[in-house]
Order: sequence, then C-alpha cells, then structure tokens
Amino acid sequence: MVLVTFTWSHGGTHVFLCGSFDGWSEQIPMNLVEGSAAVFQRTVDVPPGYHKYKFLVDGIWQVDQDQLCVQDEYGAINNLVFVKESVSMPSALIREDAQSKLVSGFTSSTHLEASSSCESQLKPVMQLNNEIDVSRHRLFMFLSSSQAYELIPNSGKVFALDTEVAVKQAFHIMYEQRLAVMPLWDGQNAMISGMLTAADFILILLKLQESHPMLTHDELEMHTISAWKYGKFQLQAEVSGAMIPPNRRVLQAGPDELLKDVALTLLQNKISAVPVLHSSEDGSSSQLLHTACLAGILNHICRHFRHSLEYLPIVQQPVGNLPFGTWTREVGGRASSRVLLTLHSGDLLSSALKLLIEGEISSIPIVDDNGALINVYSRSDITSLARGNVYARFRLDQMIMTQVLDEASRDRCRTCTRFDSLYRIMEVLSDPTVRRVVVIDPNSRHVEGIITLRDVFNLLLG
Repeated sequence: MVLVTFTWSHGGTHVFLCGSFDGWSEQIPMNLVEGSAAVFQRTVDVPPGYHKYKFLVDGIWQVDQDQLCVQDEYGAINNLVFVKESVSMPSALIREDAQSKLVSGFTSSTHLEASSSCESQLKPVMQLNNEIDVSRHRLFMFLSSSQAYELIPNSGKVFALDTEVAVKQAFHIMYEQRLAVMPLWDGQNAMISGMLTAADFILILLKLQESHPMLTHDELEMHTISAWKYGKFQLQAEVSGAMIPPNRRVLQAGPDELLKDVALTLLQNKISAVPVLHSSEDGSSSQLLHTACLAGILNHICRHFRHSLEYLPIVQQPVGNLPFGTWTREVGGRASSRVLLTLHSGDLLSSALKLLIEGEISSIPIVDDNGALINVYSRSDITSLARGNVYARFRLDQMIMTQVLDEASRDRCRTCTRFDSLYRIMEVLSDPTVRRVVVIDPNSRHVEGIITLRDVFNLLLG
C-alpha cells in the first residue's frame, strides 16, 4: 500500500472522498487545511495502480477539473490517479508549488519538471520507443472519450464569410479578426460550403500578378469568393484533364464526434480546421457552432494533463530527442528527413509565397547573413497586406521581406531550444495564433529546426 494525499481546493463545508481504491464503499471525510478557508486534504492508504475518485461536497458529487479527468463506459466523469509501488506519492500527478507546496490533487516535496539533463538525453532507444507507445495509447484512449463539443467555449464568437463577399473585403475581415481560416456560407443553399484559407489569398495574389503586375482595388473588388473558388476548381480541372470542376465534399464534424476522429480528419486531409455543425433532425439545415483546429485539441489535452505529466511520459522528453520536426542538421544523433528552408530579409516576397505553396509548407524562418533568426513568415501573414491596402500599392516581385514583416508576425514568432520539453512546446502551440516553434541555438540564435502543430500530432498519434 502507498500513502497518497488527496486535495480538494475549491471550498465547501463538508467534503468527503470516495474512490475505486476501496470499491467506492466509503465516504472518507476530508480535513480543512490549517490556515486555509478552501483547501481540504486527506491521506489514504492506496494500492498501486490506476484509481478513479471523486469528491462529495456539501451533498453534491464533484470532480476537480484541475486534475486529470476520465469518462467511464457509462459516461460518468471521475478524477484519475496513478500510484507507483516504489514511491510514497503518486509521482504521475506530482507538481510542487514554490510557496505552499499544495498541489491540485496531491502534495509532495519533490519538484517535477521537464528535464533537459544529460541523463534524460542518454535514455536508451528502447525506453524512448516504449514511452512513445505508452503515451500514444493513453492519449488515444483520452481522445476517444472526448467529443468535439468540449472544444466550444462557454462564450465567444464564431465567424463565417458569405460566398458572395468580395475577395478584397474578405481579405480585410480575416486580417482584422486575426483569422487564418474561415468557414464559407452559401446563402443560396443555406449551408456551409467550404473554407477560405490564407493559401487562397496567396494563390489569388500570385494569379493576378501573372496578368496584372500592379493590383488595383477594382480588380480585387470584382472577384467574389465564389468566383475565385470556381476559377480555382477550373484550374484544377484543366491540370487533371477533367471536363468539369470536381465536386469536393465539405469536411465537417458534429458536436458529438470523437476528438480522435476530428484530429485524424485534420491530419489525414492536411487541412487546418473543420467547421463543427449541428444539423437538424431531418438534415435540411445546419448551425455553425465552432471551428475546430489542432490548436484547440492540443489546448484540451494540455488542460487535462497539466498536473499529470508522467501519465504521458513522452511529454517530458527534450524535443531534440524525439523523431519529429524539421531540422537543419543532425540533432541528438538523428538526421531530419526533410530540408528546412530559410530566407533572408532582403529576399523577395514573391519568392516566399511560391516556396510556401510549391513546397507545401506553412512557414519560413527569416535569417540574417550569419544564419541567426530574425523572424518567421507564414501563410497566415499574407493577410497583413490588407493593412493600408499594401497589396494595391506594391508589386509582389519588388517587395522584400523586411517590408512585410510587421509586429503581428513578430508576436507570433516563438522559439525554443532542443533541450526544452515537448510539453513546453505543446503549451506554446495550444495558442491558436501560434502554429510553429523555431528551434534555435540559445547562444547564437542560429536556426536548428522548426516544430509545427502537425508535427506534434503526428508524433502523439503515430
């Protein structure tokens, strides 16, 4: 048996603990911590293994949302603890608070952190592979018990663009709302008909640039979103030899769809977001509830495993040890299978846009003459050209990168070192405005690699 201290830190008058460790047979009274008005604790002898538990607070059953939660086969939500036989506290859920050492769920005098020490870097390959397999299985089970509606915030806005809106207006809306992708509403058929992305704007500007070196307000004003989409399909049809534009099924998710399936849809189709739609019983109409993206799913994962990092052992590994990302050279004895492209601040914007599209990449690090990171230019940064109608005042083949790198893109440029833990990268990427992290040398700021949201999910889901 192992002594485990459980903590309820959300107040109440009478608080009891109940769990599977004794077959849910007892309601164990918890004691108010001296000097606190809201924190209750109780130390219990618990056998090693996984145990579910919950709290009875003033006659109402509660789970602590700050601790690891799982859903059983009957749909009931419980907290979960993993107890190791060799330690006196459940290290899978340990975290130290520097002031009070009170932890959401448990207390400990041991400080748990994502280690970047030599010991962690020298872990045998077999052990690392085992950690990856274990983490993937547990995460797969978690996402298989979570649904798309859990991503929907309690309050907020959801945006959609009418397909008859002019490209110029859509350009400005996406910039003002800081959105890289928006659902498209077909008013004639009363349905979501697709998604407008930053890549669409890149293609529009490059296509118009071919026939009109200097873009004008009128030219973008005349092109509606629906006209652009139809023209894009025609171009694809010409390339493929088809006589008519292809009919593409609009990928979407229902509110009850498993997060596992939503994530796989995004990864397998190489898309950044899907609309979450609630359809009427007869299927004649649908309501847009949310736009689901990988960042939202990652935020959901981080929120549930924040205080139980050892439950997913891979997240404590330094990113330089893990088989993911794109690298400029061998890191940790491993060579990258992809080449990391970079540009200089004096390179042309048109070159950057072509690299993004032709290379099927989402971003390019901008470096100085010594290879040190200056900034990152991504597909979504194309919407910054809407500010002050920059796209109408300059030629794409004459603008250089220093002219288009603004404060907005700099705010989204996040960096790390190859010794930072995967979990730290996951927390950074759970911000929907951040879609990649550049790995740099901490001394020279030389670019060593880049890790994207898609890289993280491909690693975690295999």
